[in-house]
Amino acid sequence: MNTGSDEPGEVAVASDKAKTGRQEAGEGPGSGLGSRAPEFIKSRRLLHLSWQVGVFVVGLAVVVAGIIMLPLPGPGWVVIFGGMAIWATEFVWAQLVLRWTKRKVTEAAQRALDPKVRRRNITLTVIGLVIIGVLAGIYLWKFGLVMPWKIKDQ
Repeated sequence: MNTGSDEPGEVAVASDKAKTGRQEAGEGPGSGLGSRAPEFIKSRRLLHLSWQVGVFVVGLAVVVAGIIMLPLPGPGWVVIFGGMAIWATEFVWAQLVLRWTKRKVTEAAQRALDPKVRRRNITLTVIGLVIIGVLAGIYLWKFGLVMPWKIKDQ
């Protein structure tokens, strides 16, 4: 068994710096991962299991409502992330998914604020609007402006 020492009988002791590094990486007890249920609920196994089932069901209902809102009018993605936040109050996997999502959104926002990217996006938007304007002008020139409620029987 390797204990990190070359001498037999010695035990390697982790330094405080190693412990701090582990906690900063999100692995230690102060990382904020885990259940946020009240202590009296966590101390009773059956009550804590019931609490987790309840949180899961409520989070699932919110996520399903968000998925339904994706093709329908409504803030689908916001509701889905709200359901994930509900799950994150109790489940580590949901906390990790939310951390990953926040990191990706922050990276995308930083990329979008890059002057080169902003200039390119503005240029593409202007080009697209010009094309749409030209096509609308050609249509109006060729067919004119006829309102559907003023169409006479043919």
